[in-house]
Amino acid sequence: MSAQMGKKSHFKKPHGHGEQQYIDLGAMNFDDEVSGMHTGSSIKVAEIYRFEDLKGLTKLLYDGHTLMIDYSSMANDELALKRVSAELHSVAADVNGDVAGIGKNLIVVTSGGLKVDRNKIRGSY
Repeated sequence: MSAQMGKKSHFKKPHGHGEQQYIDLGAMNFDDEVSGMHTGSSIKVAEIYRFEDLKGLTKLLYDGHTLMIDYSSMANDELALKRVSAELHSVAADVNGDVAGIGKNLIVVTSGGLKVDRNKIRGSY
């Protein structure tokens, strides 16, 4: 008897003339799950190179995700950074989120009421 059949032995159901049929639970789909994929919000990591790159990212925020955006390639363009920052603040306000800069070239944008704690947790020496 294979190990796989041993696992399924608890899920036997009688099938007629003494035969037993196994139910493959892995092949079953339930209404509240999508074939093993997580359907809730998640943290996405992104890079932007120009203001126009925000279009796809703002959709993710409206869908309930959190973004960590690396803007290093735009770090020298102060005007573009101000436009990006203003747009992200506007979207964060729309989705009841928060915007915070981390380090020199990262921005975190949340949605769905999630706030960014600005206090750093530091290790002890």
